[in-house]
Amino acid sequence: MEDKKTVLIVEDDENISGILQTALVKAGYDVVQAFSGTEGKMLLGMSDRSFSLILLDLMLPGMSGEELLKCIRSQSDIPVIVLTAKGELDDKISVLTGGADDYITKPFEIPEILARIQVQLRRALKEPESDCLMYRDMILDRTTRQVTISGTSLNTITKQEFAILELLIRHPKQVYSKEDIFEYAWEEPYIGETKTLDVHISNIRKKIKAVTSVEYIETVWGIGYRLHP
Repeated sequence: MEDKKTVLIVEDDENISGILQTALVKAGYDVVQAFSGTEGKMLLGMSDRSFSLILLDLMLPGMSGEELLKCIRSQSDIPVIVLTAKGELDDKISVLTGGADDYITKPFEIPEILARIQVQLRRALKEPESDCLMYRDMILDRTTRQVTISGTSLNTITKQEFAILELLIRHPKQVYSKEDIFEYAWEEPYIGETKTLDVHISNIRKKIKAVTSVEYIETVWGIGYRLHP
């Protein structure tokens, strides 16, 4: 693998961490392990450490995974894949709204881990374009990946949320199917699961509502979404 990527594994279960380390090293990644949230935070704060992606358990000693994720998102947009034993929809929604780029429910399969890592790294490596997209009072800055409405920045826009808005704003009169939006934002085949996309749309709407009463995203029932005319 050219330009080796370093993955930080924050997982207190030594057996799981060891399995992940072995698989990732075999796949060509450099790996650093942390066995508590506190240790993970310390490693992330070291000036001589640079990570390409984080695999983050939620139930950690010292500092919880949720707390560490919040800390990460306050200063970085590094891809974070959460490993969770919680499989309920509300738990998954909480993970995504907390700033994770993806989640994998335990027990997991190594090929799935590797595939999801590749997807996130591929998205992170995309060169940002230097221009802006505008619709009404909304501006998407591709260089900084910030979204502003009437000069006010939307809070913590994730990569997928930005990609969704970017697609919609390109052709604001066009209705995009959920399949089209999912495959554009996640860069992987759509397999009929809509809840992840719906959660992200809901999150975008909440962040827009926090700065304006104007509706920007319209649901076209039975088809998908478009920007509100």
